[in-house]
Amino acid sequence: MEHPVPEPPALGEENGLAYALFMPPGDPEAGVVILHGAGSGKESHYDFARACRAQGLAALSFDARGHGSSEGEWGPGVFEDARAMSDLMRRHVPRVALRGTSMGGFTAIHAAALDRTVFAVVAVCPAQEDMLARSLRSGALPDFSVDVEGSVRWLEGLDIGDAAAALAGRCALLLMHAEGDEQVPYTASQEIFERAGEPKRLLLMPGGHHRSLQHDPEMQSASIRWIERSLRKQ
Repeated sequence: MEHPVPEPPALGEENGLAYALFMPPGDPEAGVVILHGAGSGKESHYDFARACRAQGLAALSFDARGHGSSEGEWGPGVFEDARAMSDLMRRHVPRVALRGTSMGGFTAIHAAALDRTVFAVVAVCPAQEDMLARSLRSGALPDFSVDVEGSVRWLEGLDIGDAAAALAGRCALLLMHAEGDEQVPYTASQEIFERAGEPKRLLLMPGGHHRSLQHDPEMQSASIRWIERSLRKQ
């Protein structure tokens, strides 16, 4: 059986960041900026971007610095990079949400705390600062370009719980975590959820592993529904 070939995204580069833009027909009301995890890349999340496009949302997936085709090293500028990609998305849509996985979930929560125009965040198995710092020191993270010492010092001054709390009343937060996650324990999302204000939701899924939820069609649909519902409540 032959299957139709998906329409390819528009590829581009902005301030040294390589991105792929998925635009649906018509004039979408919102777009989703997708932030990948450590050692990953924009192509790993094309499945979610296509799912967004199929539901009438624009989607933009990009390579974090130190990864893929983007320039530079991963480090303290990642929140500003997320904001730059959100600004790029705003050239095409009026409203922007963020969806991040693992290290990208960490970035999404912090970036939304700094950018008050973001209306929704989906964080899948989000990492916490202390976990990232330990992994950088030990070399346990997948190989990518990073200023280890500078990034560790920066991470030690951050608190993802404070960032989640700063979203209260203006940015809807959905946390997803597999209970079988072997890299980031699901209790990390529980701790973030406890400190976050409304609107918020926590989905803990039995079993699974660190990457299982990000590509699960049901979980992708739940993410899109959360973004759509949050958009309607604006």
